[in-house]
Amino acid sequence: MRQTLSCLLALAAHVHAHGYMVLPMSRTGLNAQAGKDTCPECQILEPVTAWPDLDAAPVGRSGPCGYNARMGVDYNQPGANWGKSPVATYKAGDVINVQWCVDNNGDHGGMFTYRLCPNTTLVQEFLNPSSLPTEPEKQALEDCFEANILPCTSVSGQPCAYNPDCKPGEKCYRNDWFTCNGFNDGTRCRGVDNAPINSCYTSIAGGYTVTKKVKIPDNFPESSHTLLSFKWNSFQTPQIYLSCADVAIRGSSSLPPSTTKSAQPTSTACASPVASMAVTFSVKAKTAFGETIKVVGSTSQLGGWDAAKAKTLSAAGYTDANPVWSGSVTMPAGAAFELKFLRVSGSGTVSWESDPNRQYTVPRGCSGAVTITGEWR
Repeated sequence: MRQTLSCLLALAAHVHAHGYMVLPMSRTGLNAQAGKDTCPECQILEPVTAWPDLDAAPVGRSGPCGYNARMGVDYNQPGANWGKSPVATYKAGDVINVQWCVDNNGDHGGMFTYRLCPNTTLVQEFLNPSSLPTEPEKQALEDCFEANILPCTSVSGQPCAYNPDCKPGEKCYRNDWFTCNGFNDGTRCRGVDNAPINSCYTSIAGGYTVTKKVKIPDNFPESSHTLLSFKWNSFQTPQIYLSCADVAIRGSSSLPPSTTKSAQPTSTACASPVASMAVTFSVKAKTAFGETIKVVGSTSQLGGWDAAKAKTLSAAGYTDANPVWSGSVTMPAGAAFELKFLRVSGSGTVSWESDPNRQYTVPRGCSGAVTITGEWR
């Protein structure tokens, strides 16, 4: 009877879905896009001391990039669908949008952070597809990440609050980490964006985006391939969620420190800012007879990276001199996402444009429409 109860409790822990990084797209998300991880949000380190000491728990088998026990997938090693190349390229000094996805059925409140480890020797152990890092190697990289968080406070003008479920004097009382809203007041992590359900993909109850900005350190070493780490410590349950994205860091940025990479103006100087906007995608792409151009991306409105659900663009304005394909979708104001254009042949063969992913943030303001332009690459 005791063994049966233990099994049921273990199962219950995995029934409730949780969260993972989606911007830049994590290894977990890439495997889900490939249809191989049916529950990307189920990557859980448990049972651990997640609160109030945010750094107390050793990562063990989960490592800094996560282990999905339900699927038996270790994301600390490159696999068939992830980890082979960067999904995004940034510059030292860039201020970038970052985003994770929390499931409607598993919003446990708490605090979260993003990290970069400058020790290339440690990171290299996690970029080798033929070798799985040992648990001491996993902990060593986690220790480096803990010592090199990308603090909320490094982005000028970004509100950095203390978690309402943490008391002054407790180790969680810090605002260099990002915070969800209060657990008991019902807003929790969803309240950060107040995004509509299915604004990001989760497999059980639909997901909500949680969006912030971080600054790549000015002195971060240039790297053609490194790891951006995401960590969320739950308030309600003894659980931590970890995921990594493969990124590249170039030399120092020419952008002013307060500029957000790939973001658009976010002025709200009006009496009634709109809640959503019509986003028009307009791309120049020369096509052969029978070919179509589509757009796919990290949000549900753009198919959640599923090419079969991509938005088909129209060639109504196409000419030889101006081969433009265009189409519109309605998206929440303030939503940050990634996208790519697809070329689909008459036989249904899909070709993706080259990396890196395009990034965009829907502005907040009085206007009800924006346009994203580009050329096929």
